[in-house]
Amino acid sequence: MDAADILARLRPLGSERNRQGMARFGINTARALGVGMVPLRAMARETGRDHALALALWETGVHEARILACMTADPARADKALLDAWAADCDSWDVTDQFCNKLAVKCAPAWELADSWSLREEEFVRRAGFSLMAQLAVHDRTAADEAFEPCLERIVLMSGDGRNFVKKAVNWALRQIGKRSQGLRLRAEAVAGELAGSASQSARWIGRDALREFAARPVRPRRN
Repeated sequence: MDAADILARLRPLGSERNRQGMARFGINTARALGVGMVPLRAMARETGRDHALALALWETGVHEARILACMTADPARADKALLDAWAADCDSWDVTDQFCNKLAVKCAPAWELADSWSLREEEFVRRAGFSLMAQLAVHDRTAADEAFEPCLERIVLMSGDGRNFVKKAVNWALRQIGKRSQGLRLRAEAVAGELAGSASQSARWIGRDALREFAARPVRPRRN
């Protein structure tokens, strides 16, 4: 099965109604077919890890094909150059988050890229940096709490970025780091309190929203 076969199977599964629904959630539908995640997950199970297919799917530029590419790419073969190139291609928050969740977090340069992407100016590359921090907080079970200190520094540094898809990712990273351990909860709460008193509107929103969630949800120990 090649990329053309995949697209031929995807197109009949899409609909204008689905595209309109995606748009209401802020998804860029310029190159979307309107296919939901359930068929994509089923197709990913069918193809399995197929790195060559993933590369071809990404090159199509089709929204759903790129999400499927993230599910089928081989993390062991996704080097820094490829991940940088794919991050630069991201043009919608959902593709960005699927890219981080299904692929980037599983790759060797994940920590390095989370830091470098968070400093980039492009909206979805910066979102990828903070989305990847959130994924690392959830999925990297071997990382010491100290490894997240630079992430918290980046959260403070970029909390004034008022772009919607960036500030939501910054907030997400802060909340996920704060859920990881009691020590990180205390650090994240301190950061959130600092941001809540900021002169920046976006920083205040990030801090106050995180504090509300921390108050509502106690820390649960990680399972190793």
